[in-house]
Amino acid sequence: MTRAFDLPGRSAVHATEGMVATSHALASSSALRVLQEGGNAVDAAIAAVAVLCVVEPGSTGIGGDCFAIVTEPDGTTTGLNGSGRSAAGAHLDWYLEQGITNLEAHPVHSITAPGAIRGWEKLLNAQGTMGFDRVLRDAINYAENGFPISPRVGRDWSGVEDDLAKNEGAAHNFLQGGKAPAVGSMHAVPTLAKTLRAVAKNGSDAFYAGAVATEIANTVQGLGGFLSEDDLAAVSADWVTPITTSYGGYDIHEIPPNGVGITALIMLNLMEKVGARDMGSHSALRQHMEIECARLAYSVRDAYVSDIDYMTVSLDTLLSDAYATELAKGFDPDHRNNDIKLPTIPHADTVYLTVVDRDLRAVSFINSVYETFGSRIATKDSGIALQNRGACFVVKEGHPNAIGPSKRPLHTIIPGMATKNGKSAFSFGVMGGAYQPIGQAHVLSNMIDHGFDPQEAVDYPRVFWGDEEGTDALKAEAGVTDEVKQGLCDRGHTVVASDSPLGGGQIISIDHERGVMVGGSDPRKDGQAQGY
Repeated sequence: MTRAFDLPGRSAVHATEGMVATSHALASSSALRVLQEGGNAVDAAIAAVAVLCVVEPGSTGIGGDCFAIVTEPDGTTTGLNGSGRSAAGAHLDWYLEQGITNLEAHPVHSITAPGAIRGWEKLLNAQGTMGFDRVLRDAINYAENGFPISPRVGRDWSGVEDDLAKNEGAAHNFLQGGKAPAVGSMHAVPTLAKTLRAVAKNGSDAFYAGAVATEIANTVQGLGGFLSEDDLAAVSADWVTPITTSYGGYDIHEIPPNGVGITALIMLNLMEKVGARDMGSHSALRQHMEIECARLAYSVRDAYVSDIDYMTVSLDTLLSDAYATELAKGFDPDHRNNDIKLPTIPHADTVYLTVVDRDLRAVSFINSVYETFGSRIATKDSGIALQNRGACFVVKEGHPNAIGPSKRPLHTIIPGMATKNGKSAFSFGVMGGAYQPIGQAHVLSNMIDHGFDPQEAVDYPRVFWGDEEGTDALKAEAGVTDEVKQGLCDRGHTVVASDSPLGGGQIISIDHERGVMVGGSDPRKDGQAQGY
């Protein structure tokens, strides 16, 4: 497709030597510098995410988790699970006895051990060419000397300033005079710079042992939580074999549970069954189909997906053709299926980035503290905003995703990778909490089914259910046409205007025959694709 150049928008970026796409311009520039210095895509990805942990602190941080998929030039695809676990002392019975039924409502009990730094180190040591001393350099500089607040970052930051003010560490590091920093103003977090400098010098042990670990544990326990120094010392990042399905001639790869990449794969299986490719790209039928397939796939997520060690249904069963055939019976092209029940969708923030180097090595990388500033509890002296990923646990006996000792929670953040003929084709991801599986299916369909380029694929208007109007209401972005909205209403959906953009995302496509990379970055964030 050729975009209308007389309308607002931007072209996809084309390059041959290297390509980066992140949610913040400073992170994209940092990653590009690493590539130009001779680093590979892994080096550049860690440099970018470290910068994002400083300049986009509401969405990500070293107090959070990460996942990555890497496809090497020969097509070998590996996955990394860098998500932390609950405290060893987090027993379901205790929460039930206390009458706690929702961990999101109890921030200190939603804090799980941060896995990100361990994940960065494992990936860098195995597949990178540079050390922490180089790839953390820009992040340390921005934390020490300050960075300007960009528009989307400032918008999100201001929305949680009251909560940040309630915690001493959060107020000290992330507010200025009790207020969120204004767009265009400078902000520095020298305590975080000190922590990053220690990691650059001594590796992840500087984070998971010693003074930093002691402060994290004391901060959590001082507010009644269970996370201990032993829990932090035990954090590991694990190599995993990606799970895969086929869609439109491509192999789509995701990290296996505890992540919800399996939800995206189930949705793609359903879309194949119901003939998504034959539906007009701008039609109400297409939007209805995506929402209904998502509702079916998400119902599977909430029933069965958890830390893989606790799942009661096999991945092979959930991804089987027979299971997709059975689920597809729940789709009606003319009517909403009112029998599907879905949970309330929480607000959540994440950063996703992707890098491809001159050898056409592709890295799909995601890092998050879950909700905006995570738990909104931070360490004062080390500048770490602690994630609230444990809010994704349920407090219910017999459920595979029930809170328990040293257990990984259900995780919303999912990097994606598509290969074709054994080589990387699309390195992609979509941010936005629970939106991510449908977001991935949506952008993939844009490219595979409808011929969009990466920038057009992330630009295209989105629809999703939300919490303000109740889970039965669909929230439509401003770009969704009246005709599509009416078509959704005619099929039994309630449609309201979305008060916020839905998710964000980055994509790099790789043309191996020509050696050309094409990058797109979502206008819903402050980022950009850059290449050389």
